[in-house]
Amino acid sequence: MGNALFDAPGRSRNTEITDEEKAWIINIVCQKPRDLGYSAETWTYARLTSHINKNAEKAGYIRLSTIHKSTVHTILDEAEIKPFRIKYYCENRDPDFEGKMHNVLLVYKQLSMQFDENGQFIPWEEDDEIIHVLSYDEKPGIQAIATTSEDLLPDKDHSTISRDYEYKRLGTLSLLAGIDLQTGEAIPLVSETHNSRDYIEFLKILDNKYPKGDKIRLVLDNLKVHTSEETKKYLATVPGRFDFVFTPKHGSWLNMIEGFFSKMTRQMLRGIRVKTKAELAERIYLYFKEVNEEPVVFHWKYNLDDIDVSEEIIVDTLPLKESS
Repeated sequence: MGNALFDAPGRSRNTEITDEEKAWIINIVCQKPRDLGYSAETWTYARLTSHINKNAEKAGYIRLSTIHKSTVHTILDEAEIKPFRIKYYCENRDPDFEGKMHNVLLVYKQLSMQFDENGQFIPWEEDDEIIHVLSYDEKPGIQAIATTSEDLLPDKDHSTISRDYEYKRLGTLSLLAGIDLQTGEAIPLVSETHNSRDYIEFLKILDNKYPKGDKIRLVLDNLKVHTSEETKKYLATVPGRFDFVFTPKHGSWLNMIEGFFSKMTRQMLRGIRVKTKAELAERIYLYFKEVNEEPVVFHWKYNLDDIDVSEEIIVDTLPLKESS
């Protein structure tokens, strides 16, 4: 047989491994170890080979009771199956995903048309009202971690910072932040909690920042804190001040502030050590101050060619929709 493999002979069995036997092995691989009585979530080659050896004769495949791990490895390689890996994906659970994505991209498209060739923002003269557009999100669970001894700085004998492996957890902070997509200014609020009151506090910061009478438009995730009864009560006190363009469920990658958070993690949060949570908050605010010294305007660079800017942006005001 052209597809046959060979394993060590024994107990008068043919050394060829047939397609039927390989199919039996692959059927095992396509089940989770836990479903076959083991504690593990995924297979290792050793566990898989042991299971095959123990169960082959009962299944009618006597020759597989002595199959070697390397042969199992070859069979799985040929079938392009990797039972020890988990590849994550995000299932689309939002029936309105396409429409919401289109709406967010429409915001970005209209914004892009208000920048001249030099990157200067120019409001449309025919606008009845001024609209400030921000990308907003939260970054909860920022760890405040302290060292147990002082870092050793580089010197003539050591090319890197040396740090004791031991550390102390001091708690976590949450960051609420928005990026003005017209000016590039980054606006932070650091809190020890992550709830509707924090979100309302951030909205109040924006309300105090921008001229009265202007509209403030936020691109954001449709989380419960953004549509809670407490949030609605606050918005009722500032009618017409805010409107919201929600990204679809599992569509946070459409929100441009995600790139800012990624950059912040690389530049400032990775490896950070502090003596107190207050110090962590101070350094986060300092990072925003540094960023705002030379603000960078974020532009969406993909999937805008087919967007019709004459369309109307669908926004949520009052009454707000509950999170789906």
